[in-house]
Amino acid sequence: MDNTKNKIEAVLFTVGKFLSVDDIARLVSIGSSGIIKEYLEKLKQEYDSKDSALELIENEGKWRLNIKKEFLYLTEKLLTDSELEKPTQQTLAVVAYKNPVMQCEIIKMRGNKAYDHIKILLDNGFITSEKSGRTRLLKLTPKFFDYFDVVDENLALKNE
Repeated sequence: MDNTKNKIEAVLFTVGKFLSVDDIARLVSIGSSGIIKEYLEKLKQEYDSKDSALELIENEGKWRLNIKKEFLYLTEKLLTDSELEKPTQQTLAVVAYKNPVMQCEIIKMRGNKAYDHIKILLDNGFITSEKSGRTRLLKLTPKFFDYFDVVDENLALKNE
């Protein structure tokens, strides 16, 4: 049974940001961006036709699974009551996307405040840090995968 559509949907749900067709193809291990485009169009039609709080958005060739605007008010309280503040969550998202990643790269991308975010993430056990030359190598921990209910092999967000 071909579950390509389900894989694409799972990737879009998990990543939570706009992805190019090529990125999606890489994450679901399909070499043809044409096939991915077909499945994205089918998924979009499904979401447009069903009564759902989710929608599939395409913007300048990039795709994202999103909560419809009329339901955002329900999620705002959940996001503000989170254990990690938004900037720290964003830093963790970058670490997860690039896992493993050099700390100096995170600092370049996120600024000097990321040092504080990294300390919080270390204290909460979401990442580990080990010396690597003049910087540190940051890696996700098993706690990250358990907490966010993600399977390491299926995350597939490693740079190639």
